[in-house]
Amino acid sequence: MDGTLVLKQTLITLLRTSIEKARQVSKLPLSPLPEITVERPQKSGHGDYASAIALKLSRVCGMNPHEIAQAIVAHLEPIPQLSSVTIASSGFINFTFSNDWLYSQVEEILLANEDFGNLNIGNGKTVQIEFVSANPTGPLHVGHGRGAVLGSTLANILEAAGYKVEREFYINDAGNQMSVFYRSLFARYQQACGVEAEMPQEGYFGQYVTDLAYQIKAEEGQRYLEMATDEGQTMLGKLGVQRMLSLIRTDLARLGVHYDCWFSEQSLFDNGQFSQVMDKLNALGHVTQKEGATWFISSALGEDKDNVVIRSSGSPTYFGTDIAYHYNKFAERNFSRVIDIWGADHHGHIARMSAVVQALGLDPTRLKIIIAQLVTLKRGGDVVRISKRTGDMITLTNVLDEVGADACRFFFLARSADSQMDFDLDLATKESSENPVYYVQYAHARICSILKLAKEEGMDFSDGDASLLNDEAELSLLRLILQLPEVIEYSARTLEPQNLPHYAQDLATCFHSFYKRCRVVNKENHAQSKARLKLIAAVKVTLARTLGLMGMTAPESM
Repeated sequence: MDGTLVLKQTLITLLRTSIEKARQVSKLPLSPLPEITVERPQKSGHGDYASAIALKLSRVCGMNPHEIAQAIVAHLEPIPQLSSVTIASSGFINFTFSNDWLYSQVEEILLANEDFGNLNIGNGKTVQIEFVSANPTGPLHVGHGRGAVLGSTLANILEAAGYKVEREFYINDAGNQMSVFYRSLFARYQQACGVEAEMPQEGYFGQYVTDLAYQIKAEEGQRYLEMATDEGQTMLGKLGVQRMLSLIRTDLARLGVHYDCWFSEQSLFDNGQFSQVMDKLNALGHVTQKEGATWFISSALGEDKDNVVIRSSGSPTYFGTDIAYHYNKFAERNFSRVIDIWGADHHGHIARMSAVVQALGLDPTRLKIIIAQLVTLKRGGDVVRISKRTGDMITLTNVLDEVGADACRFFFLARSADSQMDFDLDLATKESSENPVYYVQYAHARICSILKLAKEEGMDFSDGDASLLNDEAELSLLRLILQLPEVIEYSARTLEPQNLPHYAQDLATCFHSFYKRCRVVNKENHAQSKARLKLIAAVKVTLARTLGLMGMTAPESM
């Protein structure tokens, strides 16, 4: 159900037709026609939609924008969805919905129910979103949580907009970091078995490695010491990676994050994909040998410097494996678009990835990289610097234990990905209107409570007459719930999921204001009660849908 979006397109078509008619009778000159857009006005009192086409035309035809707007409106065909079309002094053309059309949308929302807001702008195009992709060498931290929520919510939004989405976790299970983890875990395992062993200088010193080593020793004894050292270290390391991946999966599931594919980096080497892609780049003249290493000639494609893809030791760099991985996404699995969500330390990687996609003969606009900035945890005004449990990091599990998945998801979404954010743990657990999570979910729970009361009172509102909704608080609420399809459309187009929590807060505020002003269940006025019950049922659908897109629950009681 996308009534407002259809209406926007109808208005754009009507404006274009009206301009042509005005030209035919010489009210407007035959100048190039700029893009016609219809948007929500920034200030209230200027209608439901506004178009700046008259201002755009004034720049190309040298006429006063107000005069142009008058010529356009004079030839505008009336439609039943609008009650008025007015012209602002600046030349903006403002459109106001008719109440009859607004009333008809209540029934449409209730009929759409869980599908309310679904669009088809994606036309089934395939989009892959890769997010989190943490090395399986330790537990997830808070920054991973932010990327997880951004990625999973974007996937929900794009699916609602009509795209076919695949969610992917890229397992970095190859390369030097695996060797370091294997050696670190083996050293701790030796120590757990009473054998003196030194940790590698660049090793993983977190308490979780020691805990894991002691856990495996308790379960399996000293059997890895009975093997040849290399074999025991490898077997133990692989088991450790499996345990870490299991922990990562559990944490992500607690956060409401699930994947369609877990893609192994090692598979790129096992199936020859890495070598194939390097050969392809070499044949195209995009790699060179110098200083004993293999370099991608990024400078020929606008980069400041060239980049190593295979070290002099023969081991591939992160960039090298990323080239093969992205070739697999585009050329092998044929995704129309690929979205990567990376941490703040990957910012310098963006330009060279775009360059290499171009070098492989692919359209670089098909790749979008989103950088998720850092998260600072606070408790009131104080920064939380260390986890009591692990002693060396703040894990995602710590935060989930303290505030729960819903608060994590809402707060991680509330700021744009490119903004650093403060996460106030105290605020996230408050049961008051100060906490936006509580505020929004309470609006849904309050509606459920009202509907339950009406049912207990034997009040069936299925035949409620929405045309009785004449109070400004009722009409404001109705206008706002109709904006959900536009929020989904805009978020899908801009890849900005933060629009959802902002919309949810606006909707909760509007509902709470309505609730204070308008008594819903009134035995003395059944007709009005039924109309209002039908309205809040539509609000419930909209709130539940918005919370669902954010991956949050819609509680029926609190």
